Amino acid sequence: MNFLDVILSRRSIRKYKKDKIPETHIKSILEAAMNAPSRKNERPWHFVIINNRKILDKIPLFHLNSRMLYEAPMAILVAGDLTVTRDIFIAIDCSASTENILLAAHSLGLGACWLGIYPDEDRMKGIKELLNLPESVLPISLISIGYPDEGKPQINRFEQNRIHYNGW
Repeated sequence: MNFLDVILSRRSIRKYKKDKIPETHIKSILEAAMNAPSRKNERPWHFVIINNRKILDKIPLFHLNSRMLYEAPMAILVAGDLTVTRDIFIAIDCSASTENILLAAHSLGLGACWLGIYPDEDRMKGIKELLNLPESVLPISLISIGYPDEGKPQINRFEQNRIHYNGW
């Protein structure tokens, strides 16, 4: 699959098979994540791999939109280090990294879904406590990952009326 096909065919997957994700795939996904652009090349991100069933099953208790984690074999938390840069730039940089995770997972035949954490205070507090994150680490997003147990057709989301040249 060429890269443009990866982008255009990626969909949010919320149903997963129980199959374990190979370490080689996890490493490839994290390499893609760490090659995202960031402000001043600060790369403020850290990643927490969550593959412990007991931990995954606790997340939907404070993040109601994350019920797919009951089925997902793993998730990746993308968090930013406030000692590296300010929170607004962390959110932007970690979002670029999150998108790379989604695209890399899809290119490897995996399904994934972006679950927002930041700036929701309850979600941030819940994940910080659950994973014992340091005070200086800001949780930004959580990505459920697994082999898809559902298929979704490609959608054409191109909208010509959203394009403007040289002004509005």
